[in-house]
Amino acid sequence: MRLSFHGGAREVTGACYLVESGDTKLLIDCGLFQGSKECEDLNFEPFRFAPAEVDALVVTHAHIDHVGRIPRIIREGFAGPVYSTPATRELARILLEDALRLAERRGEELYTPADLAKTFAVWEEVPYHSVREVGGIRFQLADAGHILGSAMIELWIEGRHILFTGDLGNIPSVLLRPPERLRGIEYLVIESTYGNRKHEDPEERMLRLERAVEDAASRGGALMIPAFAAERTQDILHLLNEMLLFKRIPEMPVFVDSPLAIKATRIYERYPDQYREEIQQLLREHPNLFRFKRLRFTETTEESKAINHVPPPKIVIAGSGMLQGGRILHHLRLYLSDPKSILLIIGYQAAGSLGRRLVDGEKSVKILGEDVPVAAEIRKISGFSAHADNPQLYAFVEANRESLKRVFTVQGEEAQALHLAQEIKDRLGVQADAPEMYEEAEI
Repeated sequence: MRLSFHGGAREVTGACYLVESGDTKLLIDCGLFQGSKECEDLNFEPFRFAPAEVDALVVTHAHIDHVGRIPRIIREGFAGPVYSTPATRELARILLEDALRLAERRGEELYTPADLAKTFAVWEEVPYHSVREVGGIRFQLADAGHILGSAMIELWIEGRHILFTGDLGNIPSVLLRPPERLRGIEYLVIESTYGNRKHEDPEERMLRLERAVEDAASRGGALMIPAFAAERTQDILHLLNEMLLFKRIPEMPVFVDSPLAIKATRIYERYPDQYREEIQQLLREHPNLFRFKRLRFTETTEESKAINHVPPPKIVIAGSGMLQGGRILHHLRLYLSDPKSILLIIGYQAAGSLGRRLVDGEKSVKILGEDVPVAAEIRKISGFSAHADNPQLYAFVEANRESLKRVFTVQGEEAQALHLAQEIKDRLGVQADAPEMYEEAEI
């Protein structure tokens, strides 16, 4: 059996892994490269394998760095089925439609509307723990606890037990069940986004969000929260709702200024069975998990522009999560130079992204063609990450130490992937590698 890495190798984005057994070829994810221009240029490079020869594609979850090139691979000849959980299929549709609109505005053509239509014509829903077979490869999906519908992919090939974690959820998640604990894994492909870092305590993340709201209110500033449409926006809405319910923060206008996040929130409302038990109990008592007084969903351009006329203090939640586009840029242009305002970073920022540059301390940035001085306070809360941190990743690996033969660390920057691999080797005595781009491994 051969495994090759066509993305997510010593980098966070572009997840794409090819499994070959005999005449069967199975692809795990086919995501977009994000971050620097050099990285994003990889999206237009030819695949290093023949798309027409791939029998099936299995998707871990709907984030664009895991699904963003699926219409592209279909355009280039892939004709097999695409498999994922039902929630992943729903979220992927709105995220890919949005990505297409953004690409068209930039004059890029990674894929066309026709390619997108073909994608969902062959995309099949697979419930958790339902076994499927492609050639001689059996697989099933297990809950990864990362975003709604996220899955680990468990494979049985040539008598070997293999697991692709996709992105593993942070424990405890604000909303979702924790990742399932699987046993007997022999070969493990595990994410390493936070391979050498530890998140803040869950209570600390709540307190820091609370403080940010209180400080924006007392200063009379805008609290800007760039948030990924799926998961992070819903996390923040729920926590703001909870804090308001218990009168822990002052009331002020809250805007979700992202049509994509609004669509994603509606999808989240359709899958309460995937929430952790405490949240399901709360739902039975308070059925409006993501909706509260003074919250407005702004879908149209006119509604978005009208936010400018609402004086601070106010909270604006908008995409994109890494500040690479979206409506958040308009709010940054208006308030990033305001010392009373706060930019609250709550998610991973890829190298080269505007969000990363602001976190790293740049004092002036270009936004929508305008040079904007950075006077607003930049705050970061890592505890809201939907990714497992180093102790959680290590614990996941350790639980399979008796059966493990080899581990591959992926979907992390080079330092993160190498650190986690070395830690696994040193502490568990298990062969572990951080593969490079296009590397192949016989297992």
